[in-house]
Amino acid sequence: MSVNQPLIPMRGGLHIPQVGLGVFRTPTGAETRRVVREALACGYRHIDTARFYGNEADVADAIRASGLPRDAVFVTTKIWNDEQGYDETLRALDASLATMRFDRVDLVLLHWPVVGRRLDSWRALERLRAEGCVRAIGVSNFMPHHLRELLAVCHEPPSVNQVEASPFLQQRELRLLCEAHGIVVEAYSPLTKGLRLAHPALVRLASALGRTPAQVLLRWGLEKGLVVLPKSTRPARLAENLAALDFTLGEVHMATLDGLEEGLVTGWDPRTAP
Repeated sequence: MSVNQPLIPMRGGLHIPQVGLGVFRTPTGAETRRVVREALACGYRHIDTARFYGNEADVADAIRASGLPRDAVFVTTKIWNDEQGYDETLRALDASLATMRFDRVDLVLLHWPVVGRRLDSWRALERLRAEGCVRAIGVSNFMPHHLRELLAVCHEPPSVNQVEASPFLQQRELRLLCEAHGIVVEAYSPLTKGLRLAHPALVRLASALGRTPAQVLLRWGLEKGLVVLPKSTRPARLAENLAALDFTLGEVHMATLDGLEEGLVTGWDPRTAP
């Protein structure tokens, strides 16, 4: 199945597919390989994994088994907290590449703004990108104060900042800062881990549009220019999530969704991280 998926331009002339599959807490082994193969068959072309998830090898094996050219699938991985630091980050990416049996990866992120290590870790990512091991580098869970610290000293700004975002956690200040510096914002947990799928205003809007609440949440992110990273292991839900590309929201619809802000954090909360 072929899907005409929007591509978001990134620094350096690269482009990232706007809908990706997150594999956090997807079981390792055959289950991850099945999910990734089914997602690729459905039309996904962007897989988001991490060292911490323990399933880098399964993601890579599924891509190879799909028959798709390696360059047809955008792959992200991340440097975990206890592997940050300059030399540690270099070793961690070497290990990821060996695990995946890839010559390079499309995007590498610092998984968390680890105090005392994040700036040295970023210097290592700059080196890795210059050496061609990585096509793009970025961060995850960096709030405005973390980003401003990094932007003040880096040679190359991040291409991406991956954070939790949804209509219930809109990250407005952060999105404005990223936009000003050409940083693409990726939204993890865009479906609120299911916690707000039954919200009355969301359900009414989805019903009026003939769509599911999950599709409306994802469409909000797409309309905002975010890369969205829904997660599912069920074929029907994989297709449902990707179908958020098939419709648009009007100004009134977006205003309704914009009014749902409540600061909802469903996972890690980096806002108070030093």
